[in-house]
Amino acid sequence: MSTRDTHPYASPYPHEKTFPALPPAPGRGFARTWWGHAWLRALEDSALDGEQVRQGRRNARAGSVGAVTVRPGGLTAVVRDRDGTAHRTDVLVQEFTGTQWDRLLGVAAGESGYIAALLDREVPPELAEDAAAAGADPLPGIGDLDPRCDCGEWDHCPHTAALCYQVARLLDQDPFVLLLLRGRGERELLRELEERSSAEARAPQPAADEGVAAAEAFAARAVLPPLPALPGLPQAPGQPPTLDTEAEADGLDVDAVEFLAQAAASEAYRLLAEALAPGHADRVPPPPLTTAEDAVRLTAQANDIRLRARLSAATGRDRAETERAVLAWGFGGAPALAALEDDWTPDRSTLIRARAALAAAWADEEAPVLRRIRARWTEADTGRQLRLGREGSWWPYRREGDRWVPAGPSAPDPASALTADPA
Repeated sequence: MSTRDTHPYASPYPHEKTFPALPPAPGRGFARTWWGHAWLRALEDSALDGEQVRQGRRNARAGSVGAVTVRPGGLTAVVRDRDGTAHRTDVLVQEFTGTQWDRLLGVAAGESGYIAALLDREVPPELAEDAAAAGADPLPGIGDLDPRCDCGEWDHCPHTAALCYQVARLLDQDPFVLLLLRGRGERELLRELEERSSAEARAPQPAADEGVAAAEAFAARAVLPPLPALPGLPQAPGQPPTLDTEAEADGLDVDAVEFLAQAAASEAYRLLAEALAPGHADRVPPPPLTTAEDAVRLTAQANDIRLRARLSAATGRDRAETERAVLAWGFGGAPALAALEDDWTPDRSTLIRARAALAAAWADEEAPVLRRIRARWTEADTGRQLRLGREGSWWPYRREGDRWVPAGPSAPDPASALTADPA
């Protein structure tokens, strides 16, 4: 048996567990569970040299990590370079103290759903949050992974990084690996959890809290402290993490996901700015965007030609139609897009108001000759057009070739819109 498959020492740890070498993993992510991603964040956020980490990910993807031995307080594996050179590689993790184990077991035994989830090889996020609040977070944080390698590097090298990436795959399959690193084996843990659960079930339950009478709670409103001030607006939208991968995982379009994440952050920032603006509570919010409208909004933000083409195809528009839709959106958002694509017929009362506005616009001068078709008034032989939006605004259009294209933002009266300079 080669050093790739075993380790040249006998371990004194009774809970030691060795996992056979995993096959290469081309084109897939190393973590699928949230706790696997948390493990990798501890590596990526604490390593000083990002290139070493990326090289380690490539090595792990190529299958350079041998059998992985997990024991309380550490991991060990033989990791090979591309030339076949083998390196004894360790990553140490701080074991829990007795007090920390007592807290973690108390949290896990307090909810029957936590134990059931662990038995199903799942780690509920609430369990990790409650344990962290009790001072016994099973997940490592920045600086909790202590690398040791015979290659001589003092920080994470490609070998320790490769080992960490491989362990993320093991954690996806068996979260008890994480608890073994903290000092307890699976059987021991489950036995202690069962004992604690049985003891809690036999313990007398406290009387139910009957609460406070409504009149008493209402009377106390005057002594309650004031609500804290609203937080200030950040200087800029948040930046989502970069999905740094060498290949697409399971057909995932990484560029598209990164774009959508950034677009969502920008939209959230815009909504927050509106919510914090004076008078926001008195304003009537606009209706939510339809899927087609939101697709145009995203297309207007996308600089990548490939992404714009995908969004166009999703909405059934060709390239020219998409360019006109994006142009309209830039002039006025959803109402401008509706003026472009909604060829509607005004009712009688709307037409009466429109004719009155047209008459008032040129009361003191010769009115242009406008021919109406539904909600569109076209000036003969000038290549200019007015479109009446359902919201009552007038939108200017100009003829380009055989198409009418948006020429600017809306105006409250038809004369201003018709004489607006082309955009």
